[in-house]
Amino acid sequence: MQLLLDNCSALVCGGSSGLGFGVAQALAREGVRVCLLARDKARLDKAVDRIRQDGGVAFGLAADLNAPDALEQTIAQVRELIGDPDILLANTGGPPPAEASEFDPKVWHTQLDAMLLSAMGLTQAFLPAMRARRFGRILMISSTSVVEPIPGLVLSSALRAALANWGKTLAAEVAADGVTVNTLMPGAFWTERTQSLLERAAKLGSTSVEALAAEEQAAIPLRRYGTVEELGAFATFLASPLASYVTGTLIPVDGGLLKS
Repeated sequence: MQLLLDNCSALVCGGSSGLGFGVAQALAREGVRVCLLARDKARLDKAVDRIRQDGGVAFGLAADLNAPDALEQTIAQVRELIGDPDILLANTGGPPPAEASEFDPKVWHTQLDAMLLSAMGLTQAFLPAMRARRFGRILMISSTSVVEPIPGLVLSSALRAALANWGKTLAAEVAADGVTVNTLMPGAFWTERTQSLLERAAKLGSTSVEALAAEEQAAIPLRRYGTVEELGAFATFLASPLASYVTGTLIPVDGGLLKS
């Protein structure tokens, strides 16, 4: 199947590792020029090299969007590298674990900026060009916690739900201009984030990462973790012209994990 993505460009936030890298790599394999945005320059350089060695066209942009004036500078740098992107993947690292009964205003404000306002700011910057060319794809990597909150991850659950609702509202506003907005809700994928959460849980519960991983996978109907390649392939289809009739959706990519 030809996805008709030649000559397109994409900004992939959190593109240096995990799910973001999986999407960036899949897009690049379809001929998309990708700009990977992440904070860790060393890791970013390695990710760009991997895509280039695979025959793709990739650029790296190290930035922390929480820093003062970073958003405006980042937008200008993206335009220098790839112009106004046709595809925007809004994707952030997971916030620290927290209980709903805990409340630290500083942490909430920091994560609000990182997980919600940065995505909104990037979209506001690049959306006019998408509407003008009558083609654009805005994809948001979220979590199944939007539908079924995960205990101990209230920051992630609450803020990702807010972003998903914002995206749903935006989708209706821009659909007539050929711009689609969709939210992917990954379930359990084997990434560094998954490993770090399991390590934390193992220490708290005096058990092993292996035992917790086995228990987690047993609860998934497919009985395994997803791979970043699987998510990347699905996101790339949604980014293509072939998915032009899909917008405003919350799509689980979870091996059947969600119960509703």
